[in-house]
Amino acid sequence: MRRLMLLRHAKADWPDGVADHERPLARRGQRQGPEMARFMAAEGLVPDRAIVSTAKRTQETWELVAPAFPPSISKSNDARIYEAPKENILKVIREADDAAQALLLIGHNPGFAEVAYSLINTDQASPALSRLERGYPTSGLAVIDFQVDHWADIAEGSGRLQRFETPASIGD
Repeated sequence: MRRLMLLRHAKADWPDGVADHERPLARRGQRQGPEMARFMAAEGLVPDRAIVSTAKRTQETWELVAPAFPPSISKSNDARIYEAPKENILKVIREADDAAQALLLIGHNPGFAEVAYSLINTDQASPALSRLERGYPTSGLAVIDFQVDHWADIAEGSGRLQRFETPASIGD
């Protein structure tokens, strides 16, 4: 089994004169990151590997969530996730090292919502799917399980949405 966790970056600020790629987290985002990390750790949603967009807000999100996880987690940065279309993100996932059973990506919307919808089987209603259908807010976390041995083998519609959590659903 493979577990994919798609964490949208925490709430970002919009400072004047700052390029989108360099936007930092807002104060609310600085609170959201550690809260989501504590929730993930408490619920056993701990990755073996993390792949993070190169944008400042995603890097800052990683810095806030990483302390909740074991220090042995392998982390890499990938520019292909930044403001990426679904196809780019799927390529990054399918190229992931099979040594990781649980893969965390930290990135952006609308790409993450598109990837989540494309990978999950939406035939069965669930509270997680209902939350996802309401939108993919900052610090939103989709947890999708696949019955495959290799990341390269994940197919659209083959995943099971185990959870979709937001700051509101975890009590922010």
